[in-house]
Amino acid sequence: MKAWVYHRYGSPDVLAYEEIEAKVPGARDIEIRVRASGLNAADWHIMRADPFLARIAVGLRRPRHPMIIGSDVAGIVESVGDKVSRFSPGDSVYVETMMMGGCAELIVVPEDRAARMPSRLTFEQAAAVPMAGVTALVAVRDDGRLQPGQTVLINGASGGVGTFAVQIAHALGGKVTASCSSGAVELVRSLGADEVIDYTVDDPIDAGRTYDLIVNIGGTHSLGALRRTLNRHGTLAAVGGSGHGGLLGPGSVGIRGVLLSPFVGQRLRSVSDKPNSPDLETLATMIEAGELTPVIDRTYPLSQTPEAMRYLEDGHPKGKVVVTVA
Repeated sequence: MKAWVYHRYGSPDVLAYEEIEAKVPGARDIEIRVRASGLNAADWHIMRADPFLARIAVGLRRPRHPMIIGSDVAGIVESVGDKVSRFSPGDSVYVETMMMGGCAELIVVPEDRAARMPSRLTFEQAAAVPMAGVTALVAVRDDGRLQPGQTVLINGASGGVGTFAVQIAHALGGKVTASCSSGAVELVRSLGADEVIDYTVDDPIDAGRTYDLIVNIGGTHSLGALRRTLNRHGTLAAVGGSGHGGLLGPGSVGIRGVLLSPFVGQRLRSVSDKPNSPDLETLATMIEAGELTPVIDRTYPLSQTPEAMRYLEDGHPKGKVVVTVA
């Protein structure tokens, strides 16, 4: 099969469209013919080995095996393993690929990582959901424990995770304040934010106002400043973002928060999504109910995957960047 792969770390220039051997499905696996793939900041963080600690998981000097770019997939089940019970060939599904495999003709994933695609979405829309949607769900519902009537600040609300987080917090009954740049104010307001702060004019962090929950997506604010923007017993759900550099990269605020959390009154959490069917099914239910709609900034054809990665890394997209595969 054909796929966009890289054999060494670096910029999108390392990507090559190559013929590679397709994986054989195991007993509990499904094989999916890819129709669209969603890209995430995690894709280029691994591609660049930024932060450096990413090399521990993938390979110290270079990846241990060819890495296929693309974190999310929407497509049609091609075949299933002998012990698969939830899917049949021809089913439309979506799935998070654990940061490899999306920009390819076929992908093989465990059955328990996939879910049926929401019927009201196109393949491109469905491919925009898995990683960003599950991360936002975990941040707001699980780590954030948001309750109806509580105040929540979504700091960095216009990106992939942020656009989902605003909608999920609104659906759960939170009083949503969202921060974004000037060009995204109307978009974020349309997603259900009760108040939108243009952070190029007024920084919402450490400004004398506090919240029950802060979902902090990337950014450059210190842990101390974020804590001063929390209520006394509030919760910080820190999500890695798109920044470069450092030993721990964009996850450093969350990691430091987790270490400090046992010694303070506030709950400080580092958000990490784990691909799973139940969360994807929850998102599908919200989508079918009209509570959640994926926001797509741009779509690219498969032939322009490197250009899509450059835009994702440099363009600060509003919502998601998606590659149409077939």
